[in-house]
Amino acid sequence: MLFQPAIIALLLAAGLAVVMLAGVAPFAIQVIRHWDINSGSERQLALERRTYLFSTLLTFVLVAQLAALLLFVFNADRLSVMFVGAMCAVGTLNVNGWGFPSLITQMAVFFLAAMWLAINHVDTLARDYPLVRIKYALLLLLLPVLASSFWLELQYFLGLKANVITSCCGSMFSEEAKTIAAEASGLEPEPALWLFYAGMVAAIATPLWHWRLGSRISGFLTALTSGAGFVAAITGVLSFISLYIYEHPHHHCPFCILKPEYDYQGYWLYIPLFIATAAGLGAGAMQPFARSPSLASIVPRVSSRLAGLAVGGYILFTALATWFVLSSNLILIEH
Repeated sequence: MLFQPAIIALLLAAGLAVVMLAGVAPFAIQVIRHWDINSGSERQLALERRTYLFSTLLTFVLVAQLAALLLFVFNADRLSVMFVGAMCAVGTLNVNGWGFPSLITQMAVFFLAAMWLAINHVDTLARDYPLVRIKYALLLLLLPVLASSFWLELQYFLGLKANVITSCCGSMFSEEAKTIAAEASGLEPEPALWLFYAGMVAAIATPLWHWRLGSRISGFLTALTSGAGFVAAITGVLSFISLYIYEHPHHHCPFCILKPEYDYQGYWLYIPLFIATAAGLGAGAMQPFARSPSLASIVPRVSSRLAGLAVGGYILFTALATWFVLSSNLILIEH
């Protein structure tokens, strides 16, 4: 299994990220201890030159981690044909106990990397790089998360055995299953619909407010409602959106909608959702630094753009979900 091209690419990307951050860690400690933009010492000049290099390399590494999530899910779906009992990515992830922890950690890396990239971007726009110490300290905190993600992926891929009989989405999202996903799937369609649209209204209205005003409070609220909107969106997919796509009242799987027989509709939903959530979280992540003199005009401008991206992503996601519901032949709620 390890010699599948996608698996090799995923392990290389995760391993390179860990090696890169581990290699940067000693330099990060030097920056945290000795960085002084007002100094003209030889040490400061050396730190500044190396900072440009490491920031550029880290940007490429973390952008690769954003793309790795999409490749991870795509690969899990593609490998499902190799396992008895697997019909979609759920079956592949259930082959051993490392599959879903690996996916969840990969999602955490996606959002944390997006927030670091947002902070790094505003720092590079300022004349005095006021966030250098902070962003390198954040890298030290990000390192164990990336290392955990790499370790989980390695354990998962090493444990993929073609002779294993796995279970698919029918058992995981059934009413009898004792999981959070099953609880979300078991919501009644009408309250689930109200919860979904309430979450989407909040996730759209708050960043729209921030896009217009650019205040710190609205920026923090944008991050909060983006996170809540992500939870509401996934709950909506599990509880009723997937049912309308499949036109089946008991098929709650959030992964089967990625398959070609459903016209890859899952990708059309998830890509704008993840982009919108990452943009909203990024807009909030930079707000603690908005009072820095050199960032006073930069943070509102950049966070407003991210808020606009969040608004566009959530509107697109909501519009697509609504279209899938209205165009379906399934009737769950009697009028």
